[in-house]
Amino acid sequence: MANNRQAKKRIRQTITRTAVNGARRSRVRSFVRQVEDAIASGDQAAAIAALKVVEPELMRGAQKGAIKKGAASRKVSRLTVRVNSLGT
Repeated sequence: MANNRQAKKRIRQTITRTAVNGARRSRVRSFVRQVEDAIASGDQAAAIAALKVVEPELMRGAQKGAIKKGAASRKVSRLTVRVNSLGT
């Protein structure tokens, strides 16, 4: 158990960061789900609009450390390919 002021502070900070990162990951997942729902419905216009919203959210999550940069890039890339394939 934490036995000095610095260790106790780090515990408090970790709890706060965990809550913030969890909320950010949940928000990103919600936006990704909106894109996937639009893809499933076959509506390319809605999928493109949802993709334009989810891309900055994913990159912001990566920048803030909630998700890894490569994972965010991979998700954006794969979603973009799926949205573009609706047009063909």
